[in-house]
Amino acid sequence: MSTDAPLVSIVTGGASGIGRALVTELALRGGRVVVADRDQAGARHTSSVLSGLGYAVSPAVLDVTDSAALGEVVRGIAAEEGRLDLMVNNAGIAVVGDVTDFGEEHWRRALAINQVSVIEGSLAALSVMREQPTRPIGWGRSAGRAVRGRILNTASLAGLIIAPRMLPYLTTKHAVVAFSRGLALEAKDLGVGVHVLCPDFTDTPLLDQTAESPEGAENFRASAGTIQRTLGTPADVARAALVGMDRERVLIPVGRMAQLLWRVERAAPRVFDALSVRTYR
Repeated sequence: MSTDAPLVSIVTGGASGIGRALVTELALRGGRVVVADRDQAGARHTSSVLSGLGYAVSPAVLDVTDSAALGEVVRGIAAEEGRLDLMVNNAGIAVVGDVTDFGEEHWRRALAINQVSVIEGSLAALSVMREQPTRPIGWGRSAGRAVRGRILNTASLAGLIIAPRMLPYLTTKHAVVAFSRGLALEAKDLGVGVHVLCPDFTDTPLLDQTAESPEGAENFRASAGTIQRTLGTPADVARAALVGMDRERVLIPVGRMAQLLWRVERAAPRVFDALSVRTYR
């Protein structure tokens, strides 16, 4: 494959929210993008809209908790396209409520989607990318640094701070941040860049999904609104993600709230914990 060939990307959870915004940004910049999502209708709709406008976007129905299927999609696209330039592990769920209301099923579901699928998607991509020749991979004015591939994992502001009443979500997102930063250190020697996206609360369908939470749990959107009145937009998050990768940033916090709370939590954790508990009462 020539170095001027379109960049090939897979975006899990690409049918809505931040995932769809990333698919759109990557396609608009001339990439070949696969929308991988368990929502078959959503994946096909996103793909149809963009491909109808002339962009190289196609759907792939994928449940990221099926590790075999996840690996098959990664290897299949790489084989079909000749390489895989960017793997975006973006699929995720919100699980909110009091810790005493969570059952084993809530923890297992959160771990499977938010954490294990990110690990398995990253490792599947790494196994493919490490065998590829290097090429410039970037989305800014410059072509980008020559690497074998890039991996972008979507975490959250919840992966940078501590807060009550969302422990499965908080736990898994912290794990994604730690995993991504550690993998970045090792993957660098293999010629693969690893990045982790940590946006503050963003106006996506995730904030309205309560099916994964204990019965009677408050809406995640209401919880988010207690600490951030103005929500970020998926398009802004997607653009910031591409800028962050262009600048070789491993950790990519997005939004003023993310930047502020992350700094406060690191500088004064006891004060932050007290404010967090008061906010969520």
